[in-house]
Amino acid sequence: MQHVPAIFWFVPAASIIALCFAFFFYKTMKREDEGTDRIKQVAMYIRQGAMAYLRQQYKVVIIVFICLAVFFAFLAYGLHVQNNWVPFAFLTGGIFSGLAGFFGMKSATYASSRTAHAATKSLNKALTVAFRSGAVMGLTVVGLGMLDIALWYLILNRFVDIDGTQKLIVITTTMLTFGMGASTQALFARVGGGIYTKAADVGADLVGKVEAGIPEDDPRNPATIADNVGDNVGDVAGLGADLYESYVGSVLAAVSLGAAAFAPQGEAMQVKAVMAPMLIAAIGVFLSIIGIFMVKTKEDATMKDLLGSISRGVNFSAVLIAICSFAILYLLGIPNWYLLATAVIIGLLAGVIIGKVTEYFTSHSYKPTRAIAKSADTGGSATVIINGIGTGMISTAIPVTVIGISIIMSYLCAINFDIHNLLTATNVQHGLYGIAIASVGMLSTLGITLATDAYGPVADNAGGIAEMAGLPEEVRHRTDSLDALGNTTAATGKGFAIGSASMTALALVASYLEEIKIAFSHIGQNVLQFADGSSVAVSDASIMDIVKYYDISLMNPIVLVCIFLGAMVAFFFSGMTINAVGRAAENMVTEVRRQFREIKGILTGEAVPDYQRCVQISTKGAQKEMTMPALLAIIIPIVIGIIFGVAGVVGLLVGGLSTAIVLAVFMANAGGAWDNAKKYIEEGNHGGKGSDAHKASVVGDTVGDPFKDTTGPSLDILIKLMSMVSIVVAGLVVAFSIF
Repeated sequence: MQHVPAIFWFVPAASIIALCFAFFFYKTMKREDEGTDRIKQVAMYIRQGAMAYLRQQYKVVIIVFICLAVFFAFLAYGLHVQNNWVPFAFLTGGIFSGLAGFFGMKSATYASSRTAHAATKSLNKALTVAFRSGAVMGLTVVGLGMLDIALWYLILNRFVDIDGTQKLIVITTTMLTFGMGASTQALFARVGGGIYTKAADVGADLVGKVEAGIPEDDPRNPATIADNVGDNVGDVAGLGADLYESYVGSVLAAVSLGAAAFAPQGEAMQVKAVMAPMLIAAIGVFLSIIGIFMVKTKEDATMKDLLGSISRGVNFSAVLIAICSFAILYLLGIPNWYLLATAVIIGLLAGVIIGKVTEYFTSHSYKPTRAIAKSADTGGSATVIINGIGTGMISTAIPVTVIGISIIMSYLCAINFDIHNLLTATNVQHGLYGIAIASVGMLSTLGITLATDAYGPVADNAGGIAEMAGLPEEVRHRTDSLDALGNTTAATGKGFAIGSASMTALALVASYLEEIKIAFSHIGQNVLQFADGSSVAVSDASIMDIVKYYDISLMNPIVLVCIFLGAMVAFFFSGMTINAVGRAAENMVTEVRRQFREIKGILTGEAVPDYQRCVQISTKGAQKEMTMPALLAIIIPIVIGIIFGVAGVVGLLVGGLSTAIVLAVFMANAGGAWDNAKKYIEEGNHGGKGSDAHKASVVGDTVGDPFKDTTGPSLDILIKLMSMVSIVVAGLVVAFSIF
C-alpha cells in the first residue's frame, strides 16, 4: 500500500465539516416558524408530491443502474477488458449523486413555507431563510463529493497491487468511473425533473394566466401544486445531482491528468500533483461557509441591491480561493507553482465573467431583457419569441470566447508559456493538467455558488405558497423580488455549470486517451507499432503517441464524420427533450381545461380543483419521457466506439462538446431572458399583469421553459456523460472495434 500523505486527511475532514454545516443550516431552518395552518397545508401538498415523484424516479433509475452494473461486471470479469472495481465505483457515484439531490430537495420543501412566513416580517429575513436552505444543497453536494473521492482513494490505494508511478495512474483513472455513475443519475434527474416541472408550468401558465386570466400560483388553478412540486424536483433535486456530477468530474479529471503528467518526475511529485486539486476543492469548502454567512440585505432593497448582497459572499470566497491556491501549490512544491495557481485564477475569472454576462442578458435590470418586454407591447408574442431567440444567440459570443481564451491561457500557464514546444509530449500532458486545474478553480467555491442557485426555487415556491395561502400583497411583492433574483442567479449558476463543463469535458477527452493506454494492458498489448515503422512501449507512450497511433487528425475521415455525428447528437438530444416537454404539457393543458369545464365553481372559488390528478399527469409524463434521452448518451459512445474505434470516439466527443456548449448557453440565456421579461411586465411595466403585453410575455416564457430548465441544463451533463462512458468502455473499444 502506498503511503497516504498526512495532508490528504484535510480532504475527508473538509467533507465532514461541510456536511455538518449543511445539517446545522437545515436544523436552523426547521426551527423557523412555518406560519398559518393554510401555509402548512399547501406546503404539505407540495412536499408529498415532490417525494412521491422522487420515489417513482428512483425506481426507474435503480433498474437502469442494475443493468449497467451487470454490463460493466461482464466487461470486467467476463471479457477482462476493464478494471474489476469499475462496477462498484459506478454504483457509488450514482448513489451519492442521488443523495445530493434528495437532501437538497428535502430541505427546500421545508424551507419554502418558512420563507413565505418570514416574508411577512422582512425581506432580509426571507432572503436569509431561503439562502440558508440553498446552502444546505451547496454544502451537501461538496461534502458528499469530497467524501466519495476520499473514500475511493483510500480503498484503491489499499487494494490496487501495482508498484511505482503506474499505481496512482490506475487509481485515478478508476476513480473517474464513479463519475459516470454520478453523470448517469444527474442526466436522469435533470431530464426527468425538467420534463415534470415544465409540463406543469406550461399547463398552469397557458390555461391559468392566458386563458382564464387568473394570477400565477392562484389556488383556483388545478396545475399550481404540480407547478410548485416541479420547482423542487427539477430545479432542486435535478440541480443537486447535476452540480455534484460537475464538481466530482472536474476534480477527478484533474487528479487523473496530474498522475499521468507528473509520473516521469517520480512518485513523490506525482502524489503532490494528485493532492493539489483535492486540496483546492477542500479549501473552497471552508471559504464557501464563510461567504454564506456574509449574505444579507436591507429591507427596501432593489434588484441590484439583492444581487449585490449575494455577489458579496460569492466574490469574497472567490478572491480568497485565488490567494489560497498560490499557497497550496507553493507549499506542495510543485514546479511552476505560481503559473499553475494563475490557471486557477483564470478559471475563477472565466466563471465570474460568464456569470456577469449571463446576468446582463437575463436580468430585467438591463437592456436586453427590457427590450424583450418592450417588444410585447408592439408585436405581441411573435416579437417576444423572435427577440428572445436573437438575444439568446447573441449572448453566446462572450461566454464561448471567454471559455476559449481560458482554455488556451490555462494550457500556456501550465507549460510556462513554452510556445515553441507547444505540442511536445511533456507539454501536452502538463497543459491539459493546467486546463483541468482551471476547471477545479471555477467550481472550487461551489458550496456558495450552488447556494445562490438552489435558493431560487425556494423563493419561487414561497411566492406560490403566499398566493395560495392568501397572504398580503406586500408579502407577495417581497417573494416576487426574491424570485426574480433567483431567476438571475439560476441563470448565472447555469453559466458556471456550462463553463466548467466545457473545460472538464476537454480534460476528460485527454483522460480517455490515458485510459486507452491502460486498456492495452488488459488485452496484453505492450508495444505500439506506428505506420512509419517506429514503435514505443505502451508504458512509455504519451498522449501524442496515442494520437499518432490512431491517426486522430482532421485528415482522417473517421474523425471528421464522427465530429459531425457528435454535433448531431447535441441537436437530436435537444429535440427529444423539448418534444418530451411538449407532449407532457399537452396532457396538462387538456386536464386543466377539463377541470375548469367540468368542475363547476373552480373559478369562483366555490370548488376545490383536483390538484392530485395534475401531479399524477406530470409524474407519469416525466417517467415515460426521460429514459430514451438519458440512454442515448450512454448508447451512442459505445456504438461509435465499436464501429469507428478510438479515433471515432474522440471525434464524437469533440463534435458533441463544441456544439452542446453553444446550444446550452443559448438556451439557458434565452429562457432566462423570457422569464424575467415577463416578471418585468408583472411589476407594472408595459401595462402590468393581465395586459396584452403580459399575455404575450407569458407565451414567450412558456417557450423558454424547456430551454432553460430542461434541455439547456441537460446538455452540459450530456457531454460529460458521453466522455465518462467512453472512458469506462475504453477497453471494449480497443479490443473489439471494427476500424
